[in-house]
Amino acid sequence: MIKNTRTVLIDTNPGRNSQTYGIARELGTNVELIHEPSVGVIGNKGDSQCYLGVLTKVQAIHEALKARIGLAQDKMRFRLVQPEFTVATSDGIRNGTKEMRYSLIGREVTNDSLCEHLSATGLEGLIAVVACDKPPVGTLSAVLEHNRPAIIMSDGSITPGKDSITGDAIDIISSYQIAGSDDEDLKRRISLESCPGFGSCGGMFTYNTMQTFLGVVGMEPLHMVSPASQDQKRIKKFPIELVSYLEKLIKNNITPRDIVNRDSIRNAIIVAMSVGGSTNVMLHAPEIARAAGYKDFYSDIISADEFNHLSQNVVPVIVNARPFGKYSMVDIDDKGGIQVFVKDLLDAGLLKGDVITCTGMTLAEQVESLSPNSPDGDVIYSVKNPFKQTGGLRLLGGNLSPECSAVLKLAGVEGGLENNLFKGFARVFNGENDLLKFLDSTPDKLQNNDMIVVRYEGPVGGPGMPEMLDSTSRITAICRDKNIVVGLMTDGRFSGGSVGLVIGHVGPEAAIGGPIALIENGDEIEVNLNVNEINCKQLQNTETYQERFEKWKSETDPNAGIHPFAGQADTRLLNRMRKSAVSAIYGAGMHPNGDLFVCDPRQVEFSNFKPVNKFTNS
Repeated sequence: MIKNTRTVLIDTNPGRNSQTYGIARELGTNVELIHEPSVGVIGNKGDSQCYLGVLTKVQAIHEALKARIGLAQDKMRFRLVQPEFTVATSDGIRNGTKEMRYSLIGREVTNDSLCEHLSATGLEGLIAVVACDKPPVGTLSAVLEHNRPAIIMSDGSITPGKDSITGDAIDIISSYQIAGSDDEDLKRRISLESCPGFGSCGGMFTYNTMQTFLGVVGMEPLHMVSPASQDQKRIKKFPIELVSYLEKLIKNNITPRDIVNRDSIRNAIIVAMSVGGSTNVMLHAPEIARAAGYKDFYSDIISADEFNHLSQNVVPVIVNARPFGKYSMVDIDDKGGIQVFVKDLLDAGLLKGDVITCTGMTLAEQVESLSPNSPDGDVIYSVKNPFKQTGGLRLLGGNLSPECSAVLKLAGVEGGLENNLFKGFARVFNGENDLLKFLDSTPDKLQNNDMIVVRYEGPVGGPGMPEMLDSTSRITAICRDKNIVVGLMTDGRFSGGSVGLVIGHVGPEAAIGGPIALIENGDEIEVNLNVNEINCKQLQNTETYQERFEKWKSETDPNAGIHPFAGQADTRLLNRMRKSAVSAIYGAGMHPNGDLFVCDPRQVEFSNFKPVNKFTNS
């Protein structure tokens, strides 16, 4: 029998009792348990395919919990609460629209609603079913702040579609990459065929990057990450296992902050490099670290220098996965699941195996218990014989990124970095909408070695830091068709499905006077991966820099401190994001510590943004 881990004051208030008695009767649990600590299950919900499978998993877990609860010696002596759901948007539907501003905010809304639920309900044990890619991070952050025993299960990804003419596997990225085509029949056919069934995006995009992250960081059992959403194990087998794991966590009082610590976060970051993961991990990892009690990700967890050293010299890409490769997560599952490459990384000495996980076992013990097979060499590769020689992510400093926040998904670059250098000329757009209009009306004007600059799309400027899968997919298609290289840099962010020479999270962002706001058409831009910098030649001149900054400030001051090119904060939620948003290096969220790291555009001074590289070896 699981005994309570906390002293509980028995509330004999009749009004409270009437509610709890009523809930117990309706849920079919014993009314004598109403004053015991509570346990329950939550799920992420929304209006897209990503969330269609969540309800059945939540119901199955709820029934498994109910079967394990009771007064008998072999039961868990807890009050069961009814399932609760958080709500967020879907990136796949919103890309290229104004609604995309709510995508990253969905992480914050999930955190807020779940914090309210956990605190008000006083949950002593929680199982969460997570879907899409922002709600899982918001869920974990809230769970870390609540810090009572909890475990997470991925709802699972969608099975790829099949092109009825070519027979090729296709997915949502396939649809975005033909968006610029004039062949309406082709666009309709691919759209109809690319997303059968339900589940979250199936490639190594942001969802599966973060599900892998959650597994390696210890909050999700490794073998529950890769099966598809429609895999019956998620209904018939995993719920019973999850309840057993939660029972063990409660018995031993193992809390999320015992599991998510510096070593486990570093493990998860290394695995994100090794799978060529989404650039969004560099927004979500700082947010997870914050919720786990760490103030500064780059000081407390991993420095930018060490991150780049590992990605350049130590950690290769070991999966052949879309968007840069051929396969999806269901193919990884078919070859043994993520535990295959986690074991390979452990055997190579790249991960710490002694960190505790939600299973009650250490990471190494959990992997051993799963007895994973060796990498197959087609879908999953080994560290000794990798798919790509270097890690999939790189952080950039330089005079355009003095916060060293700019991130490049190196695994997705398809050309233009000969000798680790790209030199191009700026083509500036003040917002993604202007870029989309350009790509719709005059795509032929794109020239080889253009560096597209999209600004005023950061956490403050958007507001909400929308991602740009629509834009990047169209540019990728144009580059492939014309055999040219076009770069894109932005203070916004990208989908995990984006490929090409795309650099996001450039900070400080344009809306608060960062250097990206000062670029002009025709400026010379250099990306140098030998020193991990992105620089504008014209802004190396201090007089030019200050002159342009003063011009920017003169345009901003009469507009209540917000530059006219920034997006409208036309709802309370968007306004809240604008007023409380932090920089990408802190996770680009609504920080709970008030103005500690708040980007207030009304308090910008030129001296705050001198082009100084923060890398320690510079």
